[in-house]
Amino acid sequence: MKRCIVIDEIRKIKELDLSRNPNLDFARDMFIFSFCTRGMSFIDMAYLKKTDLSNGCLSYRRKKTGQLLTMEWTGQMQDIFDKYRYVGTSYLLPIISREDGSERRQYQSQMRKINRHLKDIARLIGLSLTLSLYYTRHSWATIARGKDVPLSVISEGLGHDSETTTQIYLDSIKCKHSINYKF
Repeated sequence: MKRCIVIDEIRKIKELDLSRNPNLDFARDMFIFSFCTRGMSFIDMAYLKKTDLSNGCLSYRRKKTGQLLTMEWTGQMQDIFDKYRYVGTSYLLPIISREDGSERRQYQSQMRKINRHLKDIARLIGLSLTLSLYYTRHSWATIARGKDVPLSVISEGLGHDSETTTQIYLDSIKCKHSINYKF
């Protein structure tokens, strides 16, 4: 069963003051970036290139399917990018810091660290669950459904080939519901 959190919990995560703990701060920011990018998978985030951002849009190919996805680049995405702007590589986010053949190892190490820190963040806001990056995709889809976003738009946003796949996906998510879906 896939799990999600509601928008009020995402808002609590976003608003945490983690300035005294850079590791938690980074984990939170990567979680929020993923949510803002329709629940982009961490591997896709890790391999985003600066050249994928052009004319106010972010375009990338999903590692899992090879499908090209494009979305509007928002102010929240820009804020996170500006906070971690790194000129040492061609990557958009500082998940992979060296282009030396160890990129996959770096991404996997960062994912483990971030997921470990997300568990701490969940405790800080009183969530009794094992928060991980996977929650962003499920949460985005569920919140979009709750805002009456058409199934076709959710399907396209998730990179699914059919609305049937999206409906099965949405039906498999367990989430408590919230009235307030505004982020």
